[in-house]
Amino acid sequence: MKKLKIGITCYPVAGGSGIVATELGIKLAERGHQVHFIAYALPFRLDVYKPNLYFHEVETVSYQLFKYPPYTLTLAAKMAEISEAYELDLLHVHYAIPHASAAFLARQLTNNHSPKIITTLHGTDITLVGTDKSYYDITRFSIRMSDGITAVSDYLAKETIEEFKLEKHIEVIPNFIDVERFKPGSTSCCRKNFAETDEKLICHISNFRPVKRIMDVIEIFNRIQSVVPAKMLMIGEGPDTMLARRAVKKLGLVDKVRFLGNQAKVEEVLSNVDLFLCPSEEESFGLAALEALACGVPVIGSSGTGLVEVVEHGVNGFLCPVADTGAMAKAALSLLTGLCDLSLFKARAAEISHQKFNSKVVVDHYENYYHQVLEG
Repeated sequence: MKKLKIGITCYPVAGGSGIVATELGIKLAERGHQVHFIAYALPFRLDVYKPNLYFHEVETVSYQLFKYPPYTLTLAAKMAEISEAYELDLLHVHYAIPHASAAFLARQLTNNHSPKIITTLHGTDITLVGTDKSYYDITRFSIRMSDGITAVSDYLAKETIEEFKLEKHIEVIPNFIDVERFKPGSTSCCRKNFAETDEKLICHISNFRPVKRIMDVIEIFNRIQSVVPAKMLMIGEGPDTMLARRAVKKLGLVDKVRFLGNQAKVEEVLSNVDLFLCPSEEESFGLAALEALACGVPVIGSSGTGLVEVVEHGVNGFLCPVADTGAMAKAALSLLTGLCDLSLFKARAAEISHQKFNSKVVVDHYENYYHQVLEG
């Protein structure tokens, strides 16, 4: 298979889309493709040197005339520059706004070399339109002008087609995990750093935005710890971090809940955990939940979201209606008190996730789709 020159643009922060884009770029580079990351900062998990992997920083300049730095324009200019300098075969952008829009503009700027554009939708770029219709036309235009479109779940693909009344095909390529990295027992951290021998260890990972329902996480844990000895690990940072800290203090849980901030190697923590809480109002896929499952951690999450494609209810976790903290706590306690076999759920969590979301299978899918798009 021909080795490609690929430009990847993503949000370089500790969110699912940026993590997936970074991990994909690393895997593609390992396969011999030339990968160029184009973003305003080094992507969150791009922390080691890899052959065939390049990073190009997009610099924004502030002028008094501009209320905000025009990032989309400088991104487009950098995309065009890198496309021509390295003769990129394609630009793979993660998130429609503003990355797909910038890629379209970049292609208009190129003189001698016009790369194909593939847009991967991750969720918020679509649900954002539901709350702010001013983005509708530009989002629809950016998607339609892409040469290829992928979505991380069937749930998101159907939602996108319905929202934008698209006739264009959307290729569903799920998120993935490196099974050599995310697996039970892959840790250098000791469980005793977080909990006593007789205590259960619960975890939540997110960007602490309102859609993640952080207050529900605290409420569910409060119900759990009132029945069984337990500790809670909160990983991530975001707008609701302070609200969570206040809730923990108000409920008298300061000595039972630890805020660890962003962690680059979450697998070292997850391998010690008994249960993962993901009560989000909306999940297009649920990468954090998948990483937990791969480490052998059952998930308690929200039904009616993209989690239905990651968590098998009653097999490797439980899915309950959004905001039903009582049902989620009850499901969690059924595992933690022995009503359900926790060890069996843990074993199936790792087994199923490793089979369905192995990075080799998913990156093969991306490679095949790249060539399909390039061949028209």
